[in-house]
This record gives sequence, C-alpha cells and structure tokens, in this order.
Amino acid sequence: MDPLPTAHSGPRKKRPRQMGALMSSTPQDVKFRDLVLFILEKKMGTSRRAFLMELARSKGFRVENELSDSVTHIVAENNSGSDVLEWLQVQNIKASSQLEFLDISWLVECMGAGKPVQTTGKHQLVVRRDHPPSSNPGLQNTLPQTAQKISQYACERRTTLNNWNHVFTDALDILAENSEFRENESCCLAFMRASSVLKSLPFTVSSMKDTEGIPCLGDKVKCIIEEIIEDGESSEVKAVLNDERYQSFKLFTSVFGVGLKTSEKWFQMGFRTLSKVRSDKSLKFTRMQKAGFLYYEDLVSSVTKAEAEAVSMLVKEAVRTFLPSALVTLTGGFRRGKKIGHDVDFLITSPEVTEEKEQQLLHQVTNLWEKKGLLLYCDHVESTFEKLKLPSRKVDALDHFQKCFLILKLDHQRVNSDQSSQQEGKTWKAIRVDLVMCPYERRAFALLGWTGSRQFERDLRRYATHERKMMLDNHALYDKAKRIFLKAESEEEIFAHLGLDYIEPWERNA
Repeated sequence: MDPLPTAHSGPRKKRPRQMGALMSSTPQDVKFRDLVLFILEKKMGTSRRAFLMELARSKGFRVENELSDSVTHIVAENNSGSDVLEWLQVQNIKASSQLEFLDISWLVECMGAGKPVQTTGKHQLVVRRDHPPSSNPGLQNTLPQTAQKISQYACERRTTLNNWNHVFTDALDILAENSEFRENESCCLAFMRASSVLKSLPFTVSSMKDTEGIPCLGDKVKCIIEEIIEDGESSEVKAVLNDERYQSFKLFTSVFGVGLKTSEKWFQMGFRTLSKVRSDKSLKFTRMQKAGFLYYEDLVSSVTKAEAEAVSMLVKEAVRTFLPSALVTLTGGFRRGKKIGHDVDFLITSPEVTEEKEQQLLHQVTNLWEKKGLLLYCDHVESTFEKLKLPSRKVDALDHFQKCFLILKLDHQRVNSDQSSQQEGKTWKAIRVDLVMCPYERRAFALLGWTGSRQFERDLRRYATHERKMMLDNHALYDKAKRIFLKAESEEEIFAHLGLDYIEPWERNA
C-alpha cells in the first residue's frame, strides 16, 4: 500500500523544481488578469500543488510560483486564516493589505465554472480573534468567525478512521443492518446517513445541544441518540440484538455466497445454526456457498494489513508474469487506511495492453495459481463494458468491468508479521480476493469507485446528479447539460470536474 503523506506544520525545505510543471503562465495564456494566485504548499504537498497549479493555468488563471507583491489571493488547503498568517510571519514575507486568504474549494469551483466565482463566507479562511498581532500590519485580516457548515453529502466531509462517536454509530450501524435484512430501504438509508455524518465529526456528542445544525439526524435518530446519552444504551438496539431473525440473518450472511433470499429461505425452514444447515441433505448449495462453508473459519476471521500486503505481492508477481507493464493497485478499505478487512480488492490496468490481452489476463493469472495449488475458488465475470454507454442512474450500480472473485491460499511464511492468524498444524489461510481489470483510460473512475466507502460513493453519485447535473459511476462522468463525457486521468480531476475539494482516500471512511 502506498505510504500516506504526512501533514507539515512548519515551513518546508525547498525541493528541486520541475521547470516544465512549475513555469508561470505566459501573458497570452492568462484570461483573468485581475487575479494573481499563490497556492500554499503547507499541508498539501509538492505533487498536489503542482497538479493544481497546472490545472488552474490551463483554465486561464495566473498562478505564481513564489509569493510576491502582485499576488491578490493565497489559496490553501486544510489551513485556517491563522495558519496562513503564521506561515507568512515565519517566512518574513511582506504582502499587500488587499491580500485575500481563500480555501481551495474556491479555486475548485472556479475551475469547474471555467471563470472566477464570487467569494463567500464558506470560501474565506478564518483568523482567530485571539491570534497574536502580525508583524505585517497589512495582514490584519478581519474575516468573520463563522462555524463550518456540515454538508449532507459524505463527499463534502472528511471522515478519517478517528471516530469520536462510536457509541452512537455502532448502534445506528446495527439498526441499518437490521433494516437491510428486512429490506426496508428507506430506514436503512436514514440510519446509514446518520451514522456517516456522526463519524465525520471532530468532537464527541455529549448532549442533544451538540446535534443542532447537524444534517441527516431525523427525529427517530435523535431519540436514539438521546436515549444513549441518558441511559448508556438504546432499547431499540437491544431488542434487535436479541431478535432471533436478526441473529439468524447475521449468521447466515457471514457465509460466502449467502445473501438475503437464501437467509430468508433458511430462516423460514426453521434453521438457526450453520451446523443444522450444513447437515441437511435436502438443501442444494451453489459452488460459492460450498466454498464458503469449506473455508468458513478462515473467511469469517479478519484479514490483517500484513496479510493484505502479502496477497498484494502475490497478485503483482502473477500479473506481471504475463503483463510487465501492469499497474496493480490495492483498493477498498486497505487503501483507506484500515488495519483489518474482510477481503482484499485489486484494480489492474495497463497503458500498453491490447483488448485481446486484457480479456485473457485474469484467466492466465488464475490458471497459474491453479497450477501452483493456490486457487481454492474462482468465479470469472466477463466484461460487458460499453465505451459510449451513459453512467448508471443508480447510486449502488455495479460496474461492467471484467473481474473475478477468488479464494486464495496464503502461506503463513509469506506474511512478514506475527499478526497472521495461524491455526495449530495449518500452514496457510484462505483469503477472499477480488481482481478487477479495467481499460487504462477509465482507471481514475474505477479506482474512485472501488476505493469506497459505500456511503461515500453513494453520496458522490447523488451529489453529481442533484448538485451538478452530471452522471457518475465506475466507468465515466457525463455532463447532462453539455451532453459530453468528461475525461479524467486521476481522481483529483474527477473531483475538480464536480467542483469538489479533493478528499484523500483515508478521509473517505464514511
């Protein structure tokens, strides 16, 4: 897994600059001469800053490499106005009294509109009232102190793994799961959205007053939160956990290949344990379910990060045997920074692969593993992808790329960690693995979709439809107003097309 970039609070050392990437705009390229922008690298990083500078210049904005007297707007990410002031003071930089401090969201909106947009309170970076006076009198910014509005969309919130409200979100996740088992879609969605917004809060809700102004918290959800605050638990959650139907569905769906319809059937037949299900001679199991029962103990246990990295090496070795130029990316929860998961997902693509080679690759890889005795189960799903097909209107729509759902045998010796769950006398563990093969030009959309989380992706597609009049899925982004497909070579470009701040993978745990 790629290492996560770290935030820097102090000034960064100057690095060698790539002149091609950081050249100032030439006069004929500049459309908006009244604006002179400087993008702050602090908490952003060199590569992202270079990308944004080039993107802004391509839209006709003048962007300076260094801060000078001509700069009118400083654009920053994950910084307050006070942070920008402190940076300027440390650098001992003189600046114009007309200088504006703006959040990166303003620039993203400008690039989406193709022209400067009006600055509003949500764009302006706030300087704390208790901030010490600046050595530069011209920087005495008097921006209003306004609370950040929490968006109803998960794609406009940064949600890390630091959940300050586990006591509430755990309860809501149980109620959402129970609603899903009962196929009550509206209730399931309401609980999921409420849980998602609570996971994004940078503080713990300790009283009902703390919930004021927070979206997605309906009356029922607020009653549950209030009961937990007052009594330490929810009576509704307690009833669900003791419900025989919920317990049975939770157990049955833990088997690989068993969904709601099969769970309903088994429950109606009177089954309550897996041992009774397995021993009943009248039941017919699918190939997937047979594998699910055969390797149940391994599959129901969590996959560790060390195991995921070992599988990653196994996949890269096999794929590059047949396609040396292949790009193999670990996606899903592990890309979002999770330490454990239920399976390991990979996106495979290459700039050099032919359509024929693309169709053969996954079959070649799984045949190799079968010969080596590493393939415990395999289900190939052939591609039904059509280049000119519009994105799906359904927020939970599956993609049409070629993929295969696998169970691989992972030898414990391949895991460079004591964290791997070793059973006495057993030298390997069965691991669920998904491989997805996508055309190179669609890699950004596929990567975004397969990274998740589920709620983040749902809200991203919902936002595209309702706020931008666009259609997004794992294959493409379509502008309904202009009637064109919008190209993107990176996730950053997709966010920019949508007029959204870029959200890093580890901030998508919604």
